[in-house]
Amino acid sequence: MTIRSNRDHGQHYRPRMFCLKKELVVGMQDPKNGVKGSEQKLNITVIPHVMTGQDIASWIANFFKMDADEALAMGTMMVAFGYIYPLQNHRKLVLKADDSFYRFQTPYFWPVQKWLAEDIDYAIYLAKRNIRKKGILEPYEQEHYNNFNKWLNHKWDFIVLQAQEQYRAGKERKKADRVVFDCQERAYWIVNRPPSKYCFYLHYCITRINKNIFLEQAIMRAKVKSSVSLGAFVKYITTFKNHDPFLSPCLPSNPWQTDDSTYWDINTRSVEIPTKMRVERWSFSFFELLNDPRGRADFKVFLKKEFSGENLAFWEAAEEMKWGAADSMKEKAETTFKTFLAPGAPRWINIDGRTMGLTVKGLEHPHRYVLDAAQTHIFMLMKKVIYQNIVGSDEAQLEQNARNRKPGIDPIIIWQQEQEEKAKAAAAAMPVDVKQMMSKLDRKK
Repeated sequence: MTIRSNRDHGQHYRPRMFCLKKELVVGMQDPKNGVKGSEQKLNITVIPHVMTGQDIASWIANFFKMDADEALAMGTMMVAFGYIYPLQNHRKLVLKADDSFYRFQTPYFWPVQKWLAEDIDYAIYLAKRNIRKKGILEPYEQEHYNNFNKWLNHKWDFIVLQAQEQYRAGKERKKADRVVFDCQERAYWIVNRPPSKYCFYLHYCITRINKNIFLEQAIMRAKVKSSVSLGAFVKYITTFKNHDPFLSPCLPSNPWQTDDSTYWDINTRSVEIPTKMRVERWSFSFFELLNDPRGRADFKVFLKKEFSGENLAFWEAAEEMKWGAADSMKEKAETTFKTFLAPGAPRWINIDGRTMGLTVKGLEHPHRYVLDAAQTHIFMLMKKVIYQNIVGSDEAQLEQNARNRKPGIDPIIIWQQEQEEKAKAAAAAMPVDVKQMMSKLDRKK
């Protein structure tokens, strides 16, 4: 276990049941009046201070003046909460009133110590157990081990190093002490990380208590003012209202309400001429431009003319690494380094020395967000470039571009033209007798 100096972790709770108070467990270990223990042989190792389930149940019944069933239930509760652990069937955290062997858990692992069972500690324990067992773990442990290898990939070298150091320190102990500590540590993780089919009441209680504590801390944490949040929400709704097909009319027709798919056809990802509404959305923010495949393609052409196409390529590589598969992360990190960051790289990007140093150092242990600092720098750089080009161009150039630009056809104009053509076709197919219509009007009058 990794020893920490801060024991609080926000868990300000105390078990209310008397059987969970440490004074009771200390009293049960009293040499004179406590549960009698003796040395017992487990496999080929002699284990000290071993008790039987029958002795524990009898002591509880005599101490509390209760019947055998109630004493057995209280003993099972103490085993489930981790104050007592079984030596033989370690996965069944129940007290059996027979000759099964049990030991008291060391106070370091008691629930009242308020250690928070973190994933990184469990990963270190599994890595150490994997070294000791030479790769042979129980099925549920192997599953956790594989998952941690994916989720904590950026810290895996540290985890293996800690496991090797703890394994080396454990080999220096006497064999009996080593076996006892292994049993104590295994019992602790069985309580806090039980197998899927052995979900005990303790795990449910502690998890629920921790969630309540974290919820209380989240409620007490400083929040953004409601007026600021509502103002930002109103601004967002006002900006995107006309671009929501359910809040404003969708032309030429709403494909969610009709069978006409023209709206989807003119707004495909790689359409040749984007609609006016789509181009207008690019002006809301630079991220909207990059988020649209058609806008990003146009921006890529613009950057090639400015001889800075490597910036957008690096931004896309960072996005792929952030949202890609975990097993290909190391390969992508190496490719990104050789392409954009290495000295003499074919598409070297221009970022400041501090950001470059942090990024290159982080790529030694790659994770999903290792390129965030460099990606943000490149994002702001591209945003500045496009802003300078828009503001720096003079009015004459803008007018000339407007004359030479091929205007895109707006969906509303397309719809109006179709309606006019339909009306002309209907009029041509059905000729109307004007004299007959006038005579009918005269009769009605």
